[in-house]
Amino acid sequence: MNVPVRRALLSVSDKTGLVELATHLVHHRIEILSTGGTAEILASGGIPVIDVSSYTGFPEIMGGRVKTLHPKIHGGLLGRRGIDEEVMAAHAIAPIDLLVVNLYPFAQSIARAGSTPAEAIENIDIGGPAMLRAAAKNHAAVAVVVDPADYAALLDELEREGGATRLKTRARLAAKAFAHSASYDTLIAHYLLGREPRADAAFPDVLPLVFTRVQALRYGENPQQQAALYREPASGGSTIATARVLQGKDPSYNNIADADAAIQCVRQFEKPACVIVKHANPCGAATRTTLLAAYEEAYRTDPVSAYGGIIAVNQELDAASAQAIIARQFVEVLVAPGVSDAAQKILNTKPNIRVLEFGELAHGRESALEYRSVSGGLLVQSIDSGAVSASDLELVTKRAPSDSEIVDLIFAW
Repeated sequence: MNVPVRRALLSVSDKTGLVELATHLVHHRIEILSTGGTAEILASGGIPVIDVSSYTGFPEIMGGRVKTLHPKIHGGLLGRRGIDEEVMAAHAIAPIDLLVVNLYPFAQSIARAGSTPAEAIENIDIGGPAMLRAAAKNHAAVAVVVDPADYAALLDELEREGGATRLKTRARLAAKAFAHSASYDTLIAHYLLGREPRADAAFPDVLPLVFTRVQALRYGENPQQQAALYREPASGGSTIATARVLQGKDPSYNNIADADAAIQCVRQFEKPACVIVKHANPCGAATRTTLLAAYEEAYRTDPVSAYGGIIAVNQELDAASAQAIIARQFVEVLVAPGVSDAAQKILNTKPNIRVLEFGELAHGRESALEYRSVSGGLLVQSIDSGAVSASDLELVTKRAPSDSEIVDLIFAW
């Protein structure tokens, strides 16, 4: 069933495309309600807007913590068409046919360096999730949009359907809204559990996890399998999930898995280091005084297996190392904290090499846990942060290893 949109409520933290959206809504003679900063931006853009506070007759209080939690808002979203008109009229509640909401940026807040618990708490949205859940529940009559990427499709439908929305569209948007709310709450639960002082806090009775899709992959481990790459929203730093592709095609499922193994191996060292991975296992690894020397020693470990491998280094890739790599071997993926301009010019001569940059390399893992799927479940364990030094090694042969051999033994460990 098509439902005409006569009134919309806009309250967004992500202002992308906001004024353009509102301009088209006004074109369809849709009345716009809004709050705080959203209302200010709309007004400054010449959009006629009714502030929620004036609409409800109740001001924003408690530093903005309470502004949309009002019967005129939730009654307008939850009112059943053809059933609740009498009670709505008795309380001067007008129906709201479109809700555009995206929530306080909690994930960005906790991912920011120096973020405090107090800041994180203030970025927990209350009114937003309450509204979007109300609208999604009543999607028989109300359309709810949580993602600016859906604005264009919404506007196309309003134009095509004479200012109305279709039930099929409202149901799809409602499902997306509930998923958005669920992932938001899961992220908050995960954050709060992480602050719990108990020793077993990392392994609660219910493990809240949320991942957002980065991209769909061409296929999985095998061509007949479908796959996608997901990222923890609050993750940051140097990880394969946050790496940037500088050249070449997007990495495949196996490329990503191997590149992750290479990064986790090479990140353990402060001195210039290089690791070459083939089929998820290091086939060459070394640390030396220069990146070029480290690569040469890593390659010398097993030149045959190095062919078509994944190469990771722990420092900015320089021109000399880049030249040595492309002159000596075929490489599938090259990953580094950064790539110098001179090195990039050299790599540009081999455009099929996938080059990934993952940013400044922190010595340690960003996540405290690692996960492995099993049939019907998930294995979870803490990251292995154990370190091996020369003093941990016991000599059981007559010939003592050289200093460089000791380093390689530690690397292999």
